[in-house]
Amino acid sequence: METSETKVRPSVTVVEVSPRDGLQNESTLVPTEVKAELVRRSLDAGLSRIEVTAFARPDRVPQMADAEAVLAAVVGDPRLSAIGLVLNRRGLDRAIAAGCDEATVVVVASDGLALRNQGADTAAQVDAWLDIASAARAAGLRTTVMLAAAFGCPFDGVVPPERVLDVARRCLEGSPDELAIADTIGVGVPAQVTRLVGGLRELDAAIPLRAHFHNTRNTGYANAVAAIEAGVTVLDASAGGIGGCPFAPGATGNIATEDLLYLLHTSGIRTGVDGERVAATGTWISDQLGLQQAPAMLGRAGWFPPSPQES
Repeated sequence: METSETKVRPSVTVVEVSPRDGLQNESTLVPTEVKAELVRRSLDAGLSRIEVTAFARPDRVPQMADAEAVLAAVVGDPRLSAIGLVLNRRGLDRAIAAGCDEATVVVVASDGLALRNQGADTAAQVDAWLDIASAARAAGLRTTVMLAAAFGCPFDGVVPPERVLDVARRCLEGSPDELAIADTIGVGVPAQVTRLVGGLRELDAAIPLRAHFHNTRNTGYANAVAAIEAGVTVLDASAGGIGGCPFAPGATGNIATEDLLYLLHTSGIRTGVDGERVAATGTWISDQLGLQQAPAMLGRAGWFPPSPQES
């Protein structure tokens, strides 16, 4: 008979996205060294997969204008699997040259946001991914396709799961190493997460699944739990809860890494990450951004019991 002592607890990988998705959507520009320090502090807390930067046009995304400089400051750390977000072949070439270990390629599931965000509709973005896929594989980069606006679009409204699954089916033709869904504007609820993840599993029972949630309507953490229960093994989060989507009015941003860790660890789910160190980092980066306080809760309330224990 299995007991609580012999039962193997599940594990989840947390991808730290504050250096990219967190800082990209903040109005304050921070120096390159601060970004590099954010990566180092995340590594010190036990996070290894870190979305370091995005390779985008500096005139459109000024917060990421120093992408190569940030990577140059951190890529020598053996603990780091450096992720670069790319939108096209030019972005991939920059990511390869800068020393990224992984590339996350965004494919927006709705034409409205796809056109507004990248100037190309969903079908064109799928084609761009298929071109990127072979080049990334040849360069030895691990790839993730991120299906953005998987639950709703600020321009097209509700995005039907059937559309998301159709886009996913086409993206799987490029054989990504990981498939991800993103609730870009924070409108999804657990029942939708369960249904969509189930559909992805029917498309490919073996591919690792990842999820990226925003807490715009206070459903991000519930969605994270639903995703894990449905088979997702990788979750994105941002230290301090910084960042958000510029297309979501009143957006409160990404789910906070430290708050997610508290939820996971006290639920018996292993991550290998020190939640208290992440909370300290969340407070620090919020100070660097000039925020009155971090959006995250753990840095204010503290861990309970006071010292997190994980085996």
